Amino acid sequence: MTPATKFRKRRPAQHGFALIEVMISMVILSTGLCAVLAAFAATIASTESAQEDLIARHKALDAMESIYTARNSQQVPFSSINNVSAGGIFKNGAQQLLCAGPDGLVGTADDVACTAPDTGAACPGGIECLVLPGPDGILGTADDEVMSLSNFTRTITFNSVLLPNGETNSNLIAVTIQVTYTKPGRYGLSRTYTVNGLISSYY
Repeated sequence: MTPATKFRKRRPAQHGFALIEVMISMVILSTGLCAVLAAFAATIASTESAQEDLIARHKALDAMESIYTARNSQQVPFSSINNVSAGGIFKNGAQQLLCAGPDGLVGTADDVACTAPDTGAACPGGIECLVLPGPDGILGTADDEVMSLSNFTRTITFNSVLLPNGETNSNLIAVTIQVTYTKPGRYGLSRTYTVNGLISSYY
């Protein structure tokens, strides 16, 4: 046996990756990459809507608080805290965000056109608007921008509360306030913030 023959026999066999192993690895890697990209896209979408989400939350809670205040101050009788279709004063269905009229409640027939906060200037179309800092980042300067809330709607819905025996509780009513907005340039997709509560005839 020659030294060259000995060397060939001792040399370990070399194995590469099979094509099927490479393909499985690529599928696993692609799946993981797609999951990371989806999470990244969801985070960006959430960040883009953060301002509108905050506004929707504030407008829903604001409406709920005004109803509680009206009940507590006996500004309106308990029987009027309902939708128009049930003999109350609150409009049915989605409504543009107008400002409260003489009754101090939003979503009723006496709602009025809004003016911009702190400036008194009329909001575009009379729909509620906000004043935001302009390019200089300082509020109250000449470059401030007006943001109309015309892409927001508010729905105030009242429902009866049933007692355990199935009868309607005449001293309690459930209220649901939904503020919905569409994001411009987002293919007409909308988001909704909902607040639920119970209004009692006792205060």
